[in-house]
Amino acid sequence: MNLRKLDGALKKVEKPARYIGGEVGAIEKDLDQVQVHFAFAFPDVYEIGMSHLGLQILYAVLNQDPDIYCERVFAPWPDMEEEMRKRDIPLYSLETKTPIDQFDFLGFTLQYELSFTNILNMLDLAGLEIFSKDRKEGPIIVAGGPVAYTPEPLADFIDLFILGEGEEVNLELLHLYKKMKAEGKSREDFLFAATKIEGIYVPRFYKEVYKEDGTLDHRETLAPVPEVIKKRKIDQLPDMSVNHGQIVPYIETVHDRAILELFRGCTHGCRFCQAGMIYRPIREKNPEDLLAQAREIIDQTGYREISLSSLSSCDYRPLMDLIHQLMDQFEDQKVALSLPSLRLDSFFVDVLKEIEKVKKTGLTFAPEAGTDRLRAVINKNVTEEDLVRACKNVFKEGWSKIKLYFMIGLPTEREEDLDGIVQLSEKVRDLFFNRPKEEIKGNFTVTSSASCFVPKAFTPFQWVAQDRKEVFLEKAYHVKNQIKDPKIRFRYHDPSTSVCEAVLARGDRRTGKLLYRLFQLGAKFDGWSDYFNEETWLQAMEETGISPDFYAHRERDLDEVFSWDFIDIGVSKDYLKREYKKAMEGQRTYDCRLGCNGCGIENCSMWEDFHHEMSR
Repeated sequence: MNLRKLDGALKKVEKPARYIGGEVGAIEKDLDQVQVHFAFAFPDVYEIGMSHLGLQILYAVLNQDPDIYCERVFAPWPDMEEEMRKRDIPLYSLETKTPIDQFDFLGFTLQYELSFTNILNMLDLAGLEIFSKDRKEGPIIVAGGPVAYTPEPLADFIDLFILGEGEEVNLELLHLYKKMKAEGKSREDFLFAATKIEGIYVPRFYKEVYKEDGTLDHRETLAPVPEVIKKRKIDQLPDMSVNHGQIVPYIETVHDRAILELFRGCTHGCRFCQAGMIYRPIREKNPEDLLAQAREIIDQTGYREISLSSLSSCDYRPLMDLIHQLMDQFEDQKVALSLPSLRLDSFFVDVLKEIEKVKKTGLTFAPEAGTDRLRAVINKNVTEEDLVRACKNVFKEGWSKIKLYFMIGLPTEREEDLDGIVQLSEKVRDLFFNRPKEEIKGNFTVTSSASCFVPKAFTPFQWVAQDRKEVFLEKAYHVKNQIKDPKIRFRYHDPSTSVCEAVLARGDRRTGKLLYRLFQLGAKFDGWSDYFNEETWLQAMEETGISPDFYAHRERDLDEVFSWDFIDIGVSKDYLKREYKKAMEGQRTYDCRLGCNGCGIENCSMWEDFHHEMSR
């Protein structure tokens, strides 16, 4: 790496701290002592990637092995990319400024479908061939993370996918590589050997076969490899890695705080939520371990806020005890606590009373839908009564700013469900002001935000059709035009991006040609409104024949073969079908903690109880 060129580029960009490394907590190793060199790539800007807990965990896990060096690389912001291309600076790692084409592995984490174009752009910036079949040397390109569960849109570009939790399987993969590298084995030999590791999917050994109507007929294996890929999960809590420390950026990031992962999984079974299905079963961490971890992170980072992270943090059974102990432990240092997800019941008010002693923040509730009827369809087990009770309690405690999250375009949605968004927003406002005057304090606002529903794989809604852009807009305007009070703010997501997301979220291998054409047309940072260009996407779709009508707006037959059916997430497709049918009938399925619902996940005590009852 020519550091003089890099210095010149950094003087020209908005935030040079994104590209220099050297932060507190970053790990330095002697490259001469390393046998496997791994670049962890986040296909978005530095501030987004450094807020991701998975990066912090895997960075620490891999670097604990003396033979492995894991460094970081992020998508350069357009101003930096312009300078890099102008000055012939290749994509490089933060820690040692090593060009990425000199690594053994380049591993992308897949968090969002609209970051896929950044992956192709980063490969190009690294001087690597875009298509996997054209790469005869250079790093093995790996991808993992939640969006890897629908891998086919990227199958032509990625050498292998890691499906499931990464702490164990990444080490197994890199140890295999170290062994085969010492034996002088080829790239192809390694990729074939990797298929024997549970959770590894190598696309080049598989082929999709389609029917005349364009739907998938079946998949063929092109070598003796597994027909079904089973996700990796960690069953034993002691094996679940924790972040004993964190890298502390020089600049503010999206989540600029210490993070404690309370547990993995979720038991609520919301039918739109992919994470609630793919991360099963629920596994809670020991509060004593979390307390020790919190002390390590605060001492190492100097952060003054701890985020208690999970899919539904209020479900952590020893939560109140943990909060009390954390508040006591950090009382002198005034360390604040935050919960990214709150449950609408009486319990969360007790939690709020405790954490507000250090810092009071705005509150966000997610009713998701405007009526109890539609919430039953999506299995969001929250009622209007729950929201009313919660708001009364928080207003009594002095909160005056509330955010409400909804989705529009949900299955079976009616006009009255849209009206319900307005009515709930007005009801929250009225609850604040219809109190004794002496109790009304602060400048009240309620912000209601609506995202556009995107059907996801491995959910009960993987069969449903997504609304078209114009329908989304009609629904958003229907809500917006009814809101006259400036104390109620309504915001909605751009439906154009949601349609594009849906195409990739349920895409097969043919959608790879759409991604490649988008890359050729200069698409990047498509998840950012400033850079997403709908015209570019429409042009690429027209030229490649990839139609939203087929991938996003088409209702699927219950017997249709999906391009992700070869992946075993533990939750059975029969269970998802049952949940889909219950949704269409407006029937709820209650929390797994109240009794097993028979989803099929292994090593779950609730499933074991259910199986025992079924066999009697």
